[in-house]
Amino acid sequence: MLFWQIVVLALVQGLTEFLPISSSAHLILVPVLSDWPDQGLAFDVVVHLGTLTAVVWYFRKDVVQLSVDWTRSCVKKQTVGESRLAWLVIIGTIPVGAAGLLLHDMVDNVFRSPLVIAWATIGFGLLLGAADYLGKHIHNEHQLSWKNGIIIGFAQAVALIPGTSRSGITMTAGLFTGLTRQAAARFSFLLSIPAILMAGSYKTLKLIQQGDGVEWLAIGLGYVLSAVSAYVCIHYFLKMLEKIGMTPFVIYRLAQGFILLYLFS
Repeated sequence: MLFWQIVVLALVQGLTEFLPISSSAHLILVPVLSDWPDQGLAFDVVVHLGTLTAVVWYFRKDVVQLSVDWTRSCVKKQTVGESRLAWLVIIGTIPVGAAGLLLHDMVDNVFRSPLVIAWATIGFGLLLGAADYLGKHIHNEHQLSWKNGIIIGFAQAVALIPGTSRSGITMTAGLFTGLTRQAAARFSFLLSIPAILMAGSYKTLKLIQQGDGVEWLAIGLGYVLSAVSAYVCIHYFLKMLEKIGMTPFVIYRLAQGFILLYLFS
């Protein structure tokens, strides 16, 4: 891979993983639209590891607190501190894990069509706009009910379709259940930690089985750029979200979707 291809693809992953605009769609489409060779599985693995590093570091205090309280709740067999939120993250991860195991072949082949991405981008973009407009915006993530946490977890499984956006669909579900924009985003980001870890582990296993050579310079640079850009993205997205809302991202998705339909129909 050329230096500037590494930079572009790593930044695309880092900047789109946590915005409601689908990182997988961008990583699929950039090589298609630019006529670049596919970036390869090793690069996919490392940029996902970069974004995982970013979100874990950004929420490091929350992650430690959730882990400690969850462990204590298992020992005491009762709710302890933030253990309820930790259980919601765990339970909300089960649907996407199960769907990934059952549908991974279909996701890797059938769903990677530019037209599928286009319609998913448009449809789920409109749904995000509706959730932002109709949502009550009254609860934080600590007030999330078991039922609504499970709903958000099942919504996350839909994000296996490229163009849906894992962050976008979980924020959409969160807004529909009454979460504030900040709470919907924060819960979405906490949910992303086990989801990205599972996806990265699966791709790493495939990489080991393939035994392909590794371009270490591309790997190192891709990791650093995706991690730093993802961290900056999370910080400013959460800082600006209540002011700008979801409308800019809805507009972006609609524009992207219709451009794809024009190019590939």
